[in-house]
Amino acid sequence: QVQLVESGGGLVQAGGSLRLSCAASITNFPINPMGWYRQAPEKERELVARFSRDGSIEYADSVKDRFIISRNKARNTLFLQMNAMKPEDTAVYYCKGTYGSTSVWGQGTQVTVSS
Repeated sequence: QVQLVESGGGLVQAGGSLRLSCAASITNFPINPMGWYRQAPEKERELVARFSRDGSIEYADSVKDRFIISRNKARNTLFLQMNAMKPEDTAVYYCKGTYGSTSVWGQGTQVTVSS
């Protein structure tokens, strides 16, 4: 079974930056699309940024011009560069990928932004 593992979360002050990574347990079969989602306490999980199947990029309005999604397709790895962070970015960040017709979620990584 394919696994996705996130890393790079932590505590950062408002205005600071963090870089998240997501690594898949396989590289011999494409995982596409891939994206980042987040869930704050008592809120629903929401899209942050993702690569669509055709390679186009979608960002949530709340992170546009601050976050940058990138990937290494050959290695099935996904990144999220988060800049100018705000306390409202505090959440558990999840990586999601589609393997064939199956969607897989990572276990999540906590991101906390202090004011």
